[in-house]
Amino acid sequence: MVNESEIVTLIQEAKKSEKERKFKESLELYITLKDIDVKKGFAFNEVIQLPNQMSKPAAVCVMASGDMGLKAKEAKADEVLDNDSVNKLAEDKRASRKLINKYDFFLADTKLMPVVGKSLGQLLGPRGKMPTPVPFNAPIESFLSRFKTSIRVRVKNSLSISCKIGDTEMDEHQVAANAIAVINNLKTKFPNGDKNIRKYMIKTTMGKAAKLEHKVTK
Repeated sequence: MVNESEIVTLIQEAKKSEKERKFKESLELYITLKDIDVKKGFAFNEVIQLPNQMSKPAAVCVMASGDMGLKAKEAKADEVLDNDSVNKLAEDKRASRKLINKYDFFLADTKLMPVVGKSLGQLLGPRGKMPTPVPFNAPIESFLSRFKTSIRVRVKNSLSISCKIGDTEMDEHQVAANAIAVINNLKTKFPNGDKNIRKYMIKTTMGKAAKLEHKVTK
């Protein structure tokens, strides 16, 4: 299995290959797979909490009214939509698509889930962004904290996986820890675990990929 020092070396190689940019570049992890017959169906939509938060946290929209809605605003949710707002979105497909593209994750009070499903389900479902239900007595603050430090990895019939694990201004060991957290989570989704991994690659947004062949330890 890949270790932290190997991932740190990959990150350093990826950063060396980049030119000086006027913006902060992301660091992205790519995993190439092997020995999986995608024709038989190979798909998952996984939310993974990272050990180290990126400079820009994930954007989270909460759909809730009453006490949960107030607490979500106090906990600095990126946006809070009440029952009426959700219903209005159903009447404006353009605004609905814009909202869905704007946020990484959606959380919804369980009491609002039927409304959300009826109003926005046809748009949220295909994008793999159906809201995570939050029980009325659950601490919405904890949900927000978890999802702001999470990423979504979605794969459908492909032998290539990619996701953001940090940025060039983060500590390299923190980025490596994020990469390993992703790898350890995803290998449980493969038919034969890490034996299905061919190689790892890390690249900056505009840079060249640094590559590492995967070695299976016996």
